[in-house]
Amino acid sequence: MTDTMSAAAQQTSPAPSRARLLPVAGLVLAAAASGVLLFLSHPPRELWWLAPLAFAGLGLVLHGRRARAGFGLGLVFGLAFTLPHLVWINDFLGAQLGLAPWLALSTIVALFAALAGAAMAVVAPLRGGPVWMAALWLVFETARGAVPLNGFPWGRVAYSQPEGVFTSLAALGGVPLVTFAVVLTGFGLARLVLAVADRARGRALAIAALAVVVPVAAGGIMWPFIGTASTSGTVTVAAVQGNAPNVGLDLLGMRDVLRRNHLAESERLQAAIESGEQPRPDLVVWPETATAVVGEDPGLDAMVEGFGVPALIGALYGRDDGKSENAVISWDPETGQDGRYAKQELVPFAEYVPLRPIAAWFTPFLDNTADMRWGSGPAVLDAGEVRAGLAICYEVAYDYVLRDAVRDGAELLVIPTNNAWYGPGEMTYQQLSMSRLRAVEHGRAAVVAATSGVSAIVAPDGSVLQETGLYTPDSLVADIPLRDTTTIATVVGAWPEWIIIGAGLAALLGRIGWRVRGRGSSRGSSGRAESGRSP
Repeated sequence: MTDTMSAAAQQTSPAPSRARLLPVAGLVLAAAASGVLLFLSHPPRELWWLAPLAFAGLGLVLHGRRARAGFGLGLVFGLAFTLPHLVWINDFLGAQLGLAPWLALSTIVALFAALAGAAMAVVAPLRGGPVWMAALWLVFETARGAVPLNGFPWGRVAYSQPEGVFTSLAALGGVPLVTFAVVLTGFGLARLVLAVADRARGRALAIAALAVVVPVAAGGIMWPFIGTASTSGTVTVAAVQGNAPNVGLDLLGMRDVLRRNHLAESERLQAAIESGEQPRPDLVVWPETATAVVGEDPGLDAMVEGFGVPALIGALYGRDDGKSENAVISWDPETGQDGRYAKQELVPFAEYVPLRPIAAWFTPFLDNTADMRWGSGPAVLDAGEVRAGLAICYEVAYDYVLRDAVRDGAELLVIPTNNAWYGPGEMTYQQLSMSRLRAVEHGRAAVVAATSGVSAIVAPDGSVLQETGLYTPDSLVADIPLRDTTTIATVVGAWPEWIIIGAGLAALLGRIGWRVRGRGSSRGSSGRAESGRSP
């Protein structure tokens, strides 16, 4: 009899193993699918509503999981998002360095999602779990934008929302509030599905429903307060896109080509103005590093004098000490160079190389490059009668740059960028979405001037009024409202972010403390029970 039972157990033992593996495989696939949804929610697709669905999927996956499982599932979610979202890095570095930079950066970004997954799994059982989970996602998204090496704030959840119901919340609490609202809605949807499946009623169902309804309603309520009209006049701005060859890293040795292209497009624009095909601008904008400037520059003097109006020239600026800056120079048609702003947030391993001796083991072109010098804010320049707030390329991903500029009186936003390095993929559209969100956040129109596209004129409500194509010479000329009012987000700054982060960390620490005390109490009870037994 015993032998028969043993044989039967051997025959049936594989089944429980398969039963355990199937749910794990399903969870991993669901986490990956949710990460792909988050990727698909980002531009150039106009599918902003997929972002909350992505977090609804993640919320369902994390339900009932421990921190260790949350870490693994969060990592899968993060990789499924970052790998396709950042694939454009291969257009920049792939030919020389292979897939390593793309895979390394994607993994680092995904690790923050993994840490968030572990933390969110801990607080999920709490009453109001979706709130604490969304707050903890913001904790790790903020951390990713700060460390290491000044962080990498690209791909924040809010950047999937240049339009849609949540966009208006940028004017209330900035980019962090938009992220929080999207993630909260998603986790609220997950909790609502679970509550309905469990046939829950009363408070549990109400909390889940509120987590969905409140962020959506708040976004809808805010839209009528998004101002677009001029409050301090208008200005006609011309954004010049000279174009650049699509050669990735080899563009480093082609600065003369960039200069010639932008001078040629400026000449075409001047001819169109003289013929009446285009209106005469009050301000001309060139993209990031469209030329090199060392000392006096008669060629640019003549170009700006030909327009007869001030210009903001994106340039690799050579300083007197031999160092260089990624700068924007205010150029007056009569007096020439009239002030400059140097980029504050340089791109690591591109505009400067940290840990250079170690980086030399992996990077073949260090001997031919030198670190650029950091600038300091606020990022504003006066160009004629216009006070412009500037964010050079990568800087638009950081909250403080344009916030400080608007606080210092900027009436419009100017974002010069050089996206020619990154090929015809999604990178330039991802960056444009950031500029659109910044316009709403600070109630300012934005001028995006890109070497090879996409250049755009953005209204204060984030809508795109004009845009160019990729890898083509072109110019945009448009009347833009100047505004001197301030949004709540500009005034309160980072306070909403820190309040949400504080709440999330308090919930996490409280939950951990409660569990530690519970374990200690359980051990004490067990010990007393043992000592009370008779020998």
